[in-house]
Amino acid sequence: MMMDRLKVPRTKELEFGGVVGAAFLILFLPATVFYLLLVCQTEQASLLSFPRPLPTFRSLWSPQDLALVLAWIGLQAGLYMLPMGKVTEGIALRDKSRLQYQVNGSHAMVVTALVVGAGLGAGLRLSYIYDHFLQLAFSATLVSFGLSILLYFKSLLAPETALAPGGNSGNPIYDFFMGHELNPRLGSFDLKFFCELRPGLLGWALINMAMLVKETELRGNPSLAMILVNGFQLLYVVDAFWHEEAILTTMDIVHDGFGFMLAFGDLTWVPFLYSLQSYFLVTHPQKLSLPMAGGIILLNGLGYSIFRGANSQKNTFRRNPADPKVAGLRTIPTATGRRLLVSGWWGFVRHPNYLGDLIMAFAWSLPCGLTHILPYFYVIYFTFLLVHREARDERQCLRKYGLAWQEYCRRVPYRIFPYLY
Repeated sequence: MMMDRLKVPRTKELEFGGVVGAAFLILFLPATVFYLLLVCQTEQASLLSFPRPLPTFRSLWSPQDLALVLAWIGLQAGLYMLPMGKVTEGIALRDKSRLQYQVNGSHAMVVTALVVGAGLGAGLRLSYIYDHFLQLAFSATLVSFGLSILLYFKSLLAPETALAPGGNSGNPIYDFFMGHELNPRLGSFDLKFFCELRPGLLGWALINMAMLVKETELRGNPSLAMILVNGFQLLYVVDAFWHEEAILTTMDIVHDGFGFMLAFGDLTWVPFLYSLQSYFLVTHPQKLSLPMAGGIILLNGLGYSIFRGANSQKNTFRRNPADPKVAGLRTIPTATGRRLLVSGWWGFVRHPNYLGDLIMAFAWSLPCGLTHILPYFYVIYFTFLLVHREARDERQCLRKYGLAWQEYCRRVPYRIFPYLY
């Protein structure tokens, strides 16, 4: 009877349009990556101008570039397994157990920087990444599909207690997309936690640096716009690794299984589309005045302050509600025994971290000028993503906290944008 209670129930509320929507996204997401990268290479860089001719499979397939992608992932996997950093526990699972995680992302980031620096000193041509960008993106896509297939077949052998609450519909297409197993592991190696930050975010920073090097090769020195994009996004990556432990309480880790949605997102979408601004600037240089640059820096600083302040407040409260930094904040008691913050950043809007994220995303796009919408794809996509994620979060919180969540929504009426939404 105890085991029956611990089994994950069938997923009845299907997201993303159900099975049809999942099947569509499995094809649409990779197509979007390549469409945007191809448009970025054209002189007009217009989303309404279909890029021709389309590349052939032979032009995209490169065993050497596939080997480079696998080597990059292998390097990060090796650093993940090194006994550095600390081991910490995740939140309690359905059976009340807690998984242990190797938290050493900041150490891996430093070692990676040293390895890349040594390579540059030895004559490594980083602009190779720009020259083979489509081939590398194609290789990353193949790896994402391969990993997703392995994850799905592995999940079929997992106990029912290990399945994801959002990816247990019984339909193989939907479960393949959403992720059937919650925390797939090979021994102590947590595949989802590893992929969530390591290869993709560090890959994003490396790609940005490669674009800066390519621009320097073409024009003699990097532009102010390129420097700002690199600096802003590097700050974001460094922040993510410095606060790596906080990811253990996010929806991706706690609720979502590890399937195509996260695997493709982590290994392909993040590094190759989040770097779209720097890729755009190589072929579409922008002049940026010092006053304009100063204004953009202030805007990014505002977004980062909100983002970091809100996340730090939330994480501190979750770890220790008696901490002096949060002890004076007003809260609402819930039937689960937990309390909901209703002051500080979380009394301003319900998702202040999303607000900060979106302000930063806008600041990252501004150095690319106002004549093309393409560099603003990230902030447009990110707005839809966070609004959708916020809606998912609201439904889960309502189920979990009931009347307490309704009271919180009454006292904090705005979700992300104050006085707008």
